[in-house]
Amino acid sequence: MNEADPTVSAAAESARTPVIEIRGLHKAYGALQVLRGVSLTAPRGHVVSLIGSSGSGKSTLLRCCNLLEDSQQGDILFEGEAVRWRGAGMERVPADRAQVTRLRTNLSMVFQQFNLWSHLTILQNVMEAPVQVLRRNPAEVEARARALLAKVGIGDKADAWPAQLSGGQQQRAAIARALCMEPKALLLDEPTSALDPELQQEVVKVIKDLAAEHRTMLLVTHDMRLAADVSDHVVFLHQGLIEEEGPPARLFGAPRSDRLRQFLSATMAE
Repeated sequence: MNEADPTVSAAAESARTPVIEIRGLHKAYGALQVLRGVSLTAPRGHVVSLIGSSGSGKSTLLRCCNLLEDSQQGDILFEGEAVRWRGAGMERVPADRAQVTRLRTNLSMVFQQFNLWSHLTILQNVMEAPVQVLRRNPAEVEARARALLAKVGIGDKADAWPAQLSGGQQQRAAIARALCMEPKALLLDEPTSALDPELQQEVVKVIKDLAAEHRTMLLVTHDMRLAADVSDHVVFLHQGLIEEEGPPARLFGAPRSDRLRQFLSATMAE
């Protein structure tokens, strides 16, 4: 009988381990409880969308996941590795800053407001973090950056300044910048909400293309059509709790929660 190949076994186990796992997460700002025990999983190659009214905790959850915000209770795991903490409650902070830096390099975030550096060209924006943070070879990074700009449809804007681009072009540049870090997961926080409808579609196309490539993504969005089209799993947050979750066909086609039905009715009517 042949012995199992340990390399194959390790690879199979790695594929089964979620890229992101959150268990019982609590986050408060003083007396305001924003997250009240949220748990979710983002398997490798899956898109998980977070929907809900403003103030439901969606963006806060994303920021806690990327350790831009400190949570007071619960576990955050990246590829099975738990974030280490010290202190408790409002005093809880990550115990290992080197771990935080390492995890963040594998979780690229795309913000609502683009956040491009105005004093750098689009190409320089995309190259900055891989060269300065990851210490990658500039020539290799430039080649990848140009390829990514072409991939998101703005290859001809490499030498332009952010102020010379439309909002949709700037957001596509921000996505290219995130991808240039070669992250294990993308975190997208309302990537289309600052754009007018015509420009939104430019960004929606890029996100759909990334989903088709089976990239792991956590997506916060008010665009129910986008969530329905790209998601493997949808999570509806209400007042800091998961009210309902499941595959998009069921959540959008046959919601079980009265709150979700009311939310979808109001959202689809807009």
